[in-house]
Amino acid sequence: MNENRKLFLKNVDKIYDSASKRSPGELQFTYEGILYPTTICSLGNFQALEGFEAIKDDVILVTYPKSGTMWVYQIIQEIVYTATNRSPSSDISLIELGAPDHLECLKQQPSPRVLHTHLHYNNIPTSIFKTTAKKLVLFRNPKDTAVSYFHFYNSSPMFPTFSTWDEFFKHFMSGKVCWGSYFESLLTWNKHLDDEDVMIITYEDLKEGLFRWELFLLVLNRWKGRNLVAGVKQIAEFLGFPLNQKQIQAIADQSTFQNMKVNYQGTHSQFAQALFRKGVIGDWRNYFSPAQNQEMDTKFKEYLGETKLGAKLKYDTYCKA
Repeated sequence: MNENRKLFLKNVDKIYDSASKRSPGELQFTYEGILYPTTICSLGNFQALEGFEAIKDDVILVTYPKSGTMWVYQIIQEIVYTATNRSPSSDISLIELGAPDHLECLKQQPSPRVLHTHLHYNNIPTSIFKTTAKKLVLFRNPKDTAVSYFHFYNSSPMFPTFSTWDEFFKHFMSGKVCWGSYFESLLTWNKHLDDEDVMIITYEDLKEGLFRWELFLLVLNRWKGRNLVAGVKQIAEFLGFPLNQKQIQAIADQSTFQNMKVNYQGTHSQFAQALFRKGVIGDWRNYFSPAQNQEMDTKFKEYLGETKLGAKLKYDTYCKA
């Protein structure tokens, strides 16, 4: 295990130890009206982010929490590092993470840097939009996102726990969770669907391809995951890293949920248990009441009905009871 990996695991243990000693009310703080976890974010870093300097070769993944972040983050890393012949990093380059010295560490990363953020569009450092840095934006249907986020809150000491799903649902719908409102986060990106340096993808489109691949692999033992491979190829081309078919296939092969879950247990210590749960589509049906279904349907229509982004999320396919 290299020294960077040892330091990362040590920091994870330190964060968990610090979180376990805090009261629920001390686990979150508010910055510009949005909640953030105290143990991994800081006021000093948010202030320092105002001066963050993006560079034209940066690759930036933007997601709302629990939308498949680590899955797509790994795919991006594999694409970039395969194309540049570098070793992927297991560290989490969340730009809002930690204290200001974290940003200093990011400055030392060789180009192209692979970064990511959960920040709302309006809170992302403006320098990112003043460069040709590639922005890959990942969304997941709101119902599965909410359920996954509920379990994330309850499986990590970094967040206050919720005694019931119903309690969490009220907080999620009102945006009183870390990184704020899911709906507000999506809405702004609808204006940027056609930006040349922005690519918006959905968890479901990639996952459906992966599911079909795994299913046929069991049956035929030679299915090549055409849909996922096509997704990896499309991402690579958008990022400006055209890879050959063998390289693309290798990235798809190692990007199964189970493979990542096992690998991250070795690289992310106890944090891996919170990062990976089921990774399925439609688990929300085990949690949502009829009234909650109606409330979510109404809110989605209010924010994203009749929009291009709303259509891209295929809400009627994945979120109708």
